[in-house]
Amino acid sequence: METIAQQLGRVAYQITQDGLSQDLRREASRRILDVIGNSIAATNQPATQVVNNIVKAWAGPADSFAIGAAKLPASAAALLNGTLAHAMDFDDTHLPSVLHPSASVVPAALAVGSKLGSKPTDVLDAITFGIEVTCRLGMAGFDRKLGNSVFFERGFHATSICGTLGSAVAAAMLMKMNADEITSAIGISASMGAGLLEANRTGGTVKRMHCGWAAHGGVVAAELAKGGLTGPPTVIEGRFGFMQAYCGDQVNLNEITDGLGTSWVLPDLFFKPYPCNHFTHTGIDAARALKAKGVTPDQIASIDLGVPSPVLRTIAEPRESKIKPESGYHAAFSGPFTVAAAFYRENGLGLFHEDFEDESAHDPQILALAAKVNVNASDECDAIFPFQFPAVLTAHLKDGSSMTEKVLVNRGGPQNPLTDDELALKFESNVRESLNQEKAREVAHTIFDFATNKTSLADLAVLLEPVSYTHLTL
Repeated sequence: METIAQQLGRVAYQITQDGLSQDLRREASRRILDVIGNSIAATNQPATQVVNNIVKAWAGPADSFAIGAAKLPASAAALLNGTLAHAMDFDDTHLPSVLHPSASVVPAALAVGSKLGSKPTDVLDAITFGIEVTCRLGMAGFDRKLGNSVFFERGFHATSICGTLGSAVAAAMLMKMNADEITSAIGISASMGAGLLEANRTGGTVKRMHCGWAAHGGVVAAELAKGGLTGPPTVIEGRFGFMQAYCGDQVNLNEITDGLGTSWVLPDLFFKPYPCNHFTHTGIDAARALKAKGVTPDQIASIDLGVPSPVLRTIAEPRESKIKPESGYHAAFSGPFTVAAAFYRENGLGLFHEDFEDESAHDPQILALAAKVNVNASDECDAIFPFQFPAVLTAHLKDGSSMTEKVLVNRGGPQNPLTDDELALKFESNVRESLNQEKAREVAHTIFDFATNKTSLADLAVLLEPVSYTHLTL
């Protein structure tokens, strides 16, 4: 009887032989566009500069695509690009596992695919199944009674932990491994996944490189498997295996295997319209709706933000840090700050990167309003979470009246998708400091043509050559 890792290895190998549908390939190309845009926007971040400086000093053949840098060894390129992809917290989300799968799997696939000269359609197929593996592992650790991820309850960053295995699968597929070798890559990568969530609560920039480390670990695991190292075939379900180690007995292994190879998570991933923690987005939309109805900050005495109970620890606690974040990055994980910012700012699709710079995090007007925001658990939101991240926002006005706005469905998801024009606006806004509008549109067309092999990863690399870190001041 096949173990779970063996089933994953078999399906992955079969995909390399048969290929996937044009619809899935087209959707995967949209993920590449989103990741590339988010990554280019992050080249001005000190944390990504640190990683860039480190990987440039590593030895090895410089043969893989890297954003904002000369070519690097594949594992180094994956580390840099994965760090860039997640650094602005603008990457896509799978619900209800609350994973950001593309930020690790896409960089791993781009690194290996560019090194090997892989066909773009092979890269898209590897991305699709790597994301599938990542999200299915996340769902295996999702407790439906609890209504939350067991990974998160224990303080683990499931995005990077599960993303390491998904990245390994994608890399192994592009290396043209057989089913047994892919199984070993999974077994090896399970010893490499890591990530803790404490930085969300109290600060620190380490979380920005979690997806980079996942992509790096996945590529290294695949390289080791190709070289002959083996992993345990029972690595997923074993007594000392992946799920037991991270989630104990609160697992549902059927989530990994049911419908494997026939049903796909990729079309249901949520694009992010705003570059901040996804739990804050409906609060932003509710604040923007009240602003559109004429509510202004000077009218507001206090605000109640109702959210699902499990998100309080991420966007509301500790309150002192959330109403006065230490940095722009910390502000992106604050319910009070993001609601207040939405009343004052209008950039990109609503809020954009400039609204989460350190200067913005210290804006006295925004902070004064943030101090008036009280975040509480909402029974109505609890009933919907985690299939959406709803919010109920009530502004109590100084004249004694109140206005309430409910946003129960996330913008950017299947029920309220971003249009192609909105996705293009997000990409062009992300890259505006590095690429002119004409070049940005050429990049988008190049990526969309991957689905028919009309363009190549080499074509993309040439278009992105102007992107660099030289404008940074640290």
